[in-house]
Amino acid sequence: MYNFVIKNVSNKYDCEELIKVFIPAESFKAWTEEEWSALTDEERAAFKCAEQVVFNENLSNDKNSVKREISRYMSNLTGMHPAWGILTGVRPVKLTGEIFDRLENEDAVRTELAETYLLSEEKTDLLIDTYNYQQEICGRPDSESVGIYIGIPFCPTRCLYCSFTSNQVGDSEIARYLEALKKEIVFVGRRMKETGLWPESIYIGGGTPTTLTAEQLDDLLGCVRENIDLTGCREFTVEAGRPDTITYEKLEAIKKHGIGRISINPQSMKERTLELIGRSHKPGDIVQAFQKADWVGIPMVNADLIAGLPEEEPEDFAETMDRILALDPKNITVHTLAVKRASRLIDLDKDFHFKQAERVKKMLEISKEKLKNAGFRPYYLYRQKNMAGSFENVGYCKEGTPCIYNIRIMEEKQTIIALGAGGISKMYYPEENRLERVPNVSNYEIYISRLEEMLERKEKNIFLEVN
Repeated sequence: MYNFVIKNVSNKYDCEELIKVFIPAESFKAWTEEEWSALTDEERAAFKCAEQVVFNENLSNDKNSVKREISRYMSNLTGMHPAWGILTGVRPVKLTGEIFDRLENEDAVRTELAETYLLSEEKTDLLIDTYNYQQEICGRPDSESVGIYIGIPFCPTRCLYCSFTSNQVGDSEIARYLEALKKEIVFVGRRMKETGLWPESIYIGGGTPTTLTAEQLDDLLGCVRENIDLTGCREFTVEAGRPDTITYEKLEAIKKHGIGRISINPQSMKERTLELIGRSHKPGDIVQAFQKADWVGIPMVNADLIAGLPEEEPEDFAETMDRILALDPKNITVHTLAVKRASRLIDLDKDFHFKQAERVKKMLEISKEKLKNAGFRPYYLYRQKNMAGSFENVGYCKEGTPCIYNIRIMEEKQTIIALGAGGISKMYYPEENRLERVPNVSNYEIYISRLEEMLERKEKNIFLEVN
């Protein structure tokens, strides 16, 4: 057990998150100097068996300097040298963009990422390549453009690693939810037109939107088209997700409304893995889902894969990669398994992500090589807490086919209007480069009963804020 006291910091959160990269949370306790000083002698006695370490004895005001000191100590203690250095945030590409804006020189950006943040050369290259491609393909968003997210919080079953808002309910409950959601769509569409806002991208996610019937999908998508002006919309995505929910009829409904991008999420092509994580489909169902999308004529398909799933070895992941590449998706997102607090996996093994680090490192190397050879390039990236090996999630795309919504949500320079239960809208203020969150409630039943309140929140915090 370790007892870490960090001097001259008012908020220890980033320091704690960095320490967790090296050792499990239950093996240490971190304190600001003020917190430690406020303890009674009796309270301190509870930590007399812990090894005490004091950081920032020279009282530096530079947070990054303090984190570098912590990182070097923890590296000496554990022998670990994280490729992401002292970075613990979700959006390292956004940080890279901010450094570019300030330094305006790629060599200087490389130096700062390496020396200030202790990033490896590989991760520095990845960030700069991703940022440059985003600027090339998307640029900066129009000030009156928004991204729209529409949430369908239902799934057939709950996966082992999942922490998203997803429910397993009957048809009558889904119908009730959709009636409320359509009212929100009507309201948002009307107020967008009145305030001059327009959608650059629309993303229908979940949960699993294809939990809906073909008729429900057709009705929902028709409501979107009737009420939201899609004239300038560059991209419309439906997260088809689980292959066992995909039918010709649902894909026909999607195609009918001019939607050009879906996501089919195999996660793995190993049957035993699918059983372990709670998926009810087989590898053959994944192949059939891609064939259906091709037959119907959906032009762009994304496939999500997860590196680090239980009982998988790098060889299994390599086979999954090969089988998915053979299906010719335009986008492939390679996720690193994250052990999330609300998932069933954390109940089974809270330290699972520590044990998977070396396997995942090899898997990510495999994905990088295979995707590069197949003509893919990284277009967006984000990180999460408790990721195996403290690595990253990377979206790869064939040339000219990135998901614009994914890029915008990560760069945080555009207003996002999120509809449905669990949706979190973010109002962007460009003059101050800041976001204000405008959340809907997560529980779908409460969302239905408090819909008017959700509309009032958007009116007050988004539409009345538009100049």
